[in-house]
Amino acid sequence: MKRKYFIKNYTKALQSGNAAVFLGAGMSKSAGVVDWATLLKDVAEELDLDSNKEIGNLPELAQFYYNKKNNRNLLTELVKNEFCDIKEPDENHMLLAHLPIHTYWTTNYDHLIEDSLIAEKKKIDVKVKDADLTTYVYGSEATVYKMHGDVDHADETVLLQKEYETYADKHSRMLNALNRDLANCTFLFLGFSFTDSNLKYILANLRVLAERNNGEMKTHYCIMQHPKRREGESEDDFEYRSRRQSLVYEDLTRFGVEMVMINDYGEITQILREINKAYYQNTIYISGAVADPGRWNLKDVEEFVFNLSGALVHEGYRIVTGYGLGIGNSVIGGVLNEVYMIKCKQLEDELIARPFPQGNDEIKKKWPAYRRDMISYTGISIFLFGNKLDKDGKIVFSNGMQQEYEI
Repeated sequence: MKRKYFIKNYTKALQSGNAAVFLGAGMSKSAGVVDWATLLKDVAEELDLDSNKEIGNLPELAQFYYNKKNNRNLLTELVKNEFCDIKEPDENHMLLAHLPIHTYWTTNYDHLIEDSLIAEKKKIDVKVKDADLTTYVYGSEATVYKMHGDVDHADETVLLQKEYETYADKHSRMLNALNRDLANCTFLFLGFSFTDSNLKYILANLRVLAERNNGEMKTHYCIMQHPKRREGESEDDFEYRSRRQSLVYEDLTRFGVEMVMINDYGEITQILREINKAYYQNTIYISGAVADPGRWNLKDVEEFVFNLSGALVHEGYRIVTGYGLGIGNSVIGGVLNEVYMIKCKQLEDELIARPFPQGNDEIKKKWPAYRRDMISYTGISIFLFGNKLDKDGKIVFSNGMQQEYEI
């Protein structure tokens, strides 16, 4: 699928509130977290194997090591030691957290996506165990499902081949929740490779779901890198692997998965930036203040702003406003008129109005952060007039609007 069509379609899913993401190990690797092959490097060497040659069979590799040692604690300690090293979310995680995504799934053990959501000041509900599915965090803005566990419970992570094989029996609630979301949400799979054992397992569930629904499936998207020739790989082997990979990708369309091919995984950041831009350009920030309308009169100003706000909502835009002097009432009035008298839509879907808190100088020091927060949820800004009365009653330029323009 061409990138621009994917961005357009996924943005529509965001606007309708049913977009979800599924994060694989590649998303954490870009933030400096160890990947599976590196995690099991020493394990493989002890078995006289090469973890890089076992990329598609890493759970099996862990199982071989367990079979030899008959001790799961050795692998548990490995997970603890490698994943307890705190890493900061990278730009990809922050771009995802900034979007209005309510459903996050991941096979990763780290806390990167949770930390990025908290940094966005979002209240989250994290599901690690099946028992977590029976409780809820009221008022949560995002739910994170950690399908294979969490580093804080390293002894319960899904790591061995036998743990994959018995997953459906031991984690039926988690699997049911995944199937529910796959049936109802539009997923974006990120950080997976063609040989990823986790992706193969998830796609197997999609196949079952497709058969159960007579082939009727939600469309999902997977960003994947074009095959690259590995070190030491012959030209014939590379061409064979590339052909087979293309056939697998084509086969995935039977289960509703559209592939978005990129040349390098570094392109994911730019794609997420474009999705953020596309989504937030549907929301407009109206900034302004008017004490002196110049050659207009105040009634003309109010009518103009009223009609402008209503027209924007009529065209499908959402409005954010800080309730500026002489502007705020007309913005709200225009939106209310369009929503209640004409469109009968929900007001909270069309308008975010945030009056500035009044008070002492300490309160006013927080205004720049308050402005920045409001503007961060918009992609277009409109500035109207821009003057106010100072404490002596003189008309002066609105420094608040200037600050919003600079932001």
